[in-house]
Amino acid sequence: MASSSGILDIEVAAMPGESLGRLTFGDLSFTCALGRTGLVDDKREGDGATPIGLFPLRNLRYRSDRLSTPETALPILPIAPDDGWCDAPGDPAYNRPVRLPYPASAEAMWRNDHLYDLVVVLGHNDNPPRPGAGSAIFFHLANEKGGALQPTEGCVALRLADMLKVLARCKPQTRMRIGDL
Repeated sequence: MASSSGILDIEVAAMPGESLGRLTFGDLSFTCALGRTGLVDDKREGDGATPIGLFPLRNLRYRSDRLSTPETALPILPIAPDDGWCDAPGDPAYNRPVRLPYPASAEAMWRNDHLYDLVVVLGHNDNPPRPGAGSAIFFHLANEKGGALQPTEGCVALRLADMLKVLARCKPQTRMRIGDL
């Protein structure tokens, strides 16, 4: 679906309760991984669900030690070893980037696995953040086991080759629309 500016939105849809969905962007269509408990209207911290809604793509963060700079029109930031993301609802930096070590609970962005080698920050619960309404909702690389995409903790995830195709078509105005089938 195109926005009022004519920019295509990334569409993500799934059956209720499913942790796999379909991501469509123009003529591209891929299986994607979603939160382990499926899609929800009322996202809560730790529920394992992917929020339903329309979210701007804030920026792309990537591991420059593992990948060359991806082709995209999104703002790009390299991930550093001390980058984190606060997931402590009572902390003033909730759902914001932080430097590690951080005194409150924070997720490491520099990971040993490859999930955050490419990670797009989605504009979920960030303007301003509401404590407990979900943090670190990203569009990132999928975890695969035996060729099968594994559920996320509430994000949307694609295989590397699919992600690169999507990123190459993203504009700063591109949004992600997540909803039930």
